Amino acid sequence: MDFEIPAEIKQKLKDLDSFIAKEIKPLEEENIQFFDYRREHARTDWDNGGVPTKEWEELLREMRRMADASGHFRYILPKEMGGSDGTNLGMAIIREHLAAKGLGLHNDLQNESSVVGNFPVVLMIRDLGNDEQKAMVEDMLTGKVRIAFGVTEPNHGSDATYMETEAFKQGGDWVLNGVKRFNSGIHSASHDIVFARTSGETGSSHGITAFLVPTDTKGFNIDFFHWTLNMPTDHAQVTLDNVRVPESAIVHLEGHGLACAQHFFHENRIRQAASGVGATQYCINESVKYTRERITWGKPLSSQQAIQFPLAEAHTENELIRNLVYKTAWHLDQKHHMEITDQVAMVNYRANRLVCQTADLAMQTHGGMGYTRHLPFEHIYRHHRRYRITEGSEQIQIRKVASHLFGYVGKKG
Repeated sequence: MDFEIPAEIKQKLKDLDSFIAKEIKPLEEENIQFFDYRREHARTDWDNGGVPTKEWEELLREMRRMADASGHFRYILPKEMGGSDGTNLGMAIIREHLAAKGLGLHNDLQNESSVVGNFPVVLMIRDLGNDEQKAMVEDMLTGKVRIAFGVTEPNHGSDATYMETEAFKQGGDWVLNGVKRFNSGIHSASHDIVFARTSGETGSSHGITAFLVPTDTKGFNIDFFHWTLNMPTDHAQVTLDNVRVPESAIVHLEGHGLACAQHFFHENRIRQAASGVGATQYCINESVKYTRERITWGKPLSSQQAIQFPLAEAHTENELIRNLVYKTAWHLDQKHHMEITDQVAMVNYRANRLVCQTADLAMQTHGGMGYTRHLPFEHIYRHHRRYRITEGSEQIQIRKVASHLFGYVGKKG
């Protein structure tokens, strides 16, 4: 087995570091109010539902434009889409590397915005969409088209097979009715991928269909935005009241919408895990640096085993998770994603849990200043805490691992 990081990925990291230092950091410093202790206030339009401010989103768009012009933004996409035929292994290493730099315009946590883009919806449309939908991909990449994602409902989250949103056929069209909660990205979306039951029994994974719905369609209503632990918010409650869409709005196949959801989740979960590893390492490194400089009772704080041991344990566990992330990402490049769904679940819940624990440890290690927003640890905690719930809670991830372990799903015996 070869554990060496491929040479082309090492070079990519160097190129990214140079690009960030020369082009992104100066832009960040010109707009430092979005990254220092004022960050949440500057980013949030408190009087307009708590959504992101126009100035903040304009800055993110400029960053993405610069990254795209420099050839970094589309790394994971195929060359025919302007990308670099990047790998899942490469993406994991890159996302970890960027997160390990700490907060910044190069890789913002709250908006999941990065100089190396994460495109689960783009890849889903590329692989499962029809020709009309695939024609939208370039506009999705440039921001002319923005697609939100609506699975969760007031009464159903992880139990998506019990969703109550329904769609029925009428005069050649489909009519959708239901309510979606935490409809991500909807504040500026031109379209929403809405999952609805079109056939089958409640609880069955078959019979759920994904529809690409323009947000200006009659009967599509954004009720309100949920204010969250980490603001601003882009998570709304949406009501669909006899929303009519054509047959061509179906993504993938009628009744097989959960394949779209799984495609989205696997792309996102492995990269969340990689970012968690990077953010964990940042918290450890900053804590070690601080304790070596902080003098208490006449000697460095780092000399105390009560300080050393928790950080050493976090460092050890992060090394274990890092290697499992790399291995899983490599397997994702070799196999169909459903063959390793349990491994993706493993790294996702362990990385998400560890980064929260380590951000809390960093706050404790830094004392009173660690609790303030002048340091980034509270922001790191608040962001990553969501991933222990969203896109499958850690209990759901463990359940998936157990289901494969005991042979209830996947290969038997």
